[in-house]
Amino acid sequence: MRRTPARRPTIKDIARRAGVSESAVSFALNGRPGVSAATRDRVRRVAEQLGWQPSTAARALSGEGSATVGLVLARPARTLGVESFFLQLVSGVQEALAARRLGLLFQVVEDTDAECALYRRWWAEHRVDGLLVVDPRDGDPRPALLAELGLPAVLIGAPGHGTAPHGGALSTLWADDTGAMASIVDHLHSLGHRRIVHIAGLPGLAHTRRRIESLRAEAGRRGLPEVTSLTTDYSDAQGAEATRRVLAADPPPTAIVYDNDVMAVAGLAVAAERGVSVPGELSLVAWDDSVLCRNTHPAVTALVRDTAAFGRRAAEHLVALLDGGPALDVRDPLPRLAPRGSTGPVPGP
Repeated sequence: MRRTPARRPTIKDIARRAGVSESAVSFALNGRPGVSAATRDRVRRVAEQLGWQPSTAARALSGEGSATVGLVLARPARTLGVESFFLQLVSGVQEALAARRLGLLFQVVEDTDAECALYRRWWAEHRVDGLLVVDPRDGDPRPALLAELGLPAVLIGAPGHGTAPHGGALSTLWADDTGAMASIVDHLHSLGHRRIVHIAGLPGLAHTRRRIESLRAEAGRRGLPEVTSLTTDYSDAQGAEATRRVLAADPPPTAIVYDNDVMAVAGLAVAAERGVSVPGELSLVAWDDSVLCRNTHPAVTALVRDTAAFGRRAAEHLVALLDGGPALDVRDPLPRLAPRGSTGPVPGP
């Protein structure tokens, strides 16, 4: 059953309750001449009773302020300082918003419950006009909440939402994780690797699940029995610890795929610490490319895409929604695997 979006009080509601015209309400609330002091007081009192607040979009149109887009990240804050993906994503978002003189309100929270509570508060306070939503999850409560609140949003990273199941203005922009993992397995398989470990990101994220499922499907298609995935918090510490654990196995993997650049570089350091030659004994692949991958020795094989452009496109889709455009479901171009010195032929017996 489709839920009707909650409705914030409007100038028309205030005019009806106060018994005055909408233009009188506008004059009163904006401190302009044209109404008596008594009418101004009555209008402001009714507005307060109804919980009315001026929207940032209306202030932007009148030249009194800037419309604002919200972005909330429900991840451990300690992982953000070293991971380049979100810095690049936000730089692209900011570039697109600045072109339209839109502001960006960014906040880090503990979990999705806190994120949903923040959305409700921002909606009630008219703090944002639209949202960029990241890290889709299995059973994600956020699309339904956004439809309930009537907030335009772009969900970054999950296909197949759109307006039909949720009833709100929700566009989606996503990368093909399944195809990207297939390209990695193709590369490693062509080099003779059969024991592959995937050191993944946060459990519960939709893209983590898609990558794990794709690895298993690709392994099954090629008859590779020794393929496993371990989840982490994306940090260098957990990436290093997971690497130590899998290298202690008997037999150890001949190739490891990491879900970000930070963990891949941490894994490279662990291999050196243990005297494991890369790529002579072990091949390493990073999901996201960065200056870290390109400036290690050996340089790390990685999936390459323009993350800033990805963020820019997400923001442009949200601006289109704010302009009254339709919700869209858009697949971003497939990232390109860049083979470098960290991958090589499987070691001999």
